[in-house]
Amino acid sequence: MFNRISANEVAQWFLNKNNFMQNITDTEDITNMKLQKLLYYSQGCFLAEYDKPLFKEKVIAWEHGPVVKEVYDEYKKFGGNGIEFPGSNISFSSEVETFLEKIYNHFAQYSAWKLRNMTHEETPWKNTNQNAEIKQSLMREYFKKNNHELC
Repeated sequence: MFNRISANEVAQWFLNKNNFMQNITDTEDITNMKLQKLLYYSQGCFLAEYDKPLFKEKVIAWEHGPVVKEVYDEYKKFGGNGIEFPGSNISFSSEVETFLEKIYNHFAQYSAWKLRNMTHEETPWKNTNQNAEIKQSLMREYFKKNNHELC
């Protein structure tokens, strides 16, 4: 039903969407921290909804919440500043696009630090040792139970 996509492709989609929104509303830049949390929520919600991962990379429990290291490394040069992204031609199936729109609309309204604090209250991050992979089974279970609140 879905082709396996990379977390970097999902990140590009969020950055493209944010660039578009900045042209029509007063939307803040996406920082690396905020991007990491959008990836975490998209993976968790996708696991809950479709019983399969959205992207293939692991989500790791770091001090400031869940991180996809491959994407973090791509954008770490921006530090805590907004990511300057020239845009890309990334697109997905209409079902994935609709799903990502839902995640963006729900979670992108929050600051990076608000999202960080939210993840620190959730069992997938809380129940994973620092620098270890947050197991997909933990995310799936948590987001299935909390789907009505989060996704």
